[in-house]
Amino acid sequence: MKVTTIRDNSNARNTKNNIFLGVVIFFSLLTVLPIILIVGELVVKGIGQINLSFFTEIAPDTLQAMVAKANGETIPGGIANGITGSLLIVALAAVIAIPFGIITGVYLYETPGKRYSNLIRDIADVLQGVPSIVLGLIVYLWVVKHITHSYSALAGSVSLAIMMLPLIIRSTEETLKMIPGTLKEAAVALGVPYHKIILRVLIPSSFSGLLTGILISISRILGETAPLMLTTLGNPRINWDITHPTSAVPLLIWQFYNDPNMVELIWSSSLFLMGFVLTLNIISKRISAKHSIN
Repeated sequence: MKVTTIRDNSNARNTKNNIFLGVVIFFSLLTVLPIILIVGELVVKGIGQINLSFFTEIAPDTLQAMVAKANGETIPGGIANGITGSLLIVALAAVIAIPFGIITGVYLYETPGKRYSNLIRDIADVLQGVPSIVLGLIVYLWVVKHITHSYSALAGSVSLAIMMLPLIIRSTEETLKMIPGTLKEAAVALGVPYHKIILRVLIPSSFSGLLTGILISISRILGETAPLMLTTLGNPRINWDITHPTSAVPLLIWQFYNDPNMVELIWSSSLFLMGFVLTLNIISKRISAKHSIN
């Protein structure tokens, strides 16, 4: 009788476990399904425009797209001006944001209890929740109107750098907290100057975490459109001058969206942008997993 009861209880537990496992799998598939559908839609509709000219030629005009569409041909041209513009703007934003972000993160780590540190930390947290178009409007009033006096890649980089700063600051602070305190204590005991402790001990020891935060912040800004519409405006040509208007892939997607003859290029540009962002995220996760602090 006791053996039968134990067996019945075991069967009941197994049944409950199997039901719970089935529910978990079902909701997991339900969560992943929209992502699969989105990626599949982008691949199916965007792969047709992906060729060599897509990466080496500038965006076509409306007439070229209209003629190609009427003849059932692939739309000529590509998004070279958007790719080069995005690289220029993001690189300049990284040059602005990375030093300030890391230095500020180190300061927050070294002075965790000070009122000024708490204020900076609160500002960084608030900035993460500010809509990007608001930051674009602020940079338009500060940079476009009073510094460059025109739309430019520099103005767009400033707006994106402001978006990068909170992520870099907080990731730097949290990464430094994971470093064993004995490393810093050993350097102090050996008489190493304070600035060398930061440059030779703290930053190299937390390099993987810092790089991960930087890559994630870059991934975030790559697809931003609203701040660039207010600061860089766009450019039909390839431009490397930071004081002139510059195109970007998100701006081209918006431009293609407003032209019914370039719908195919929307999908191809979105596929390229998604692939680029996905690659950066995979790289950041690999670096984080490979060099994680135990």
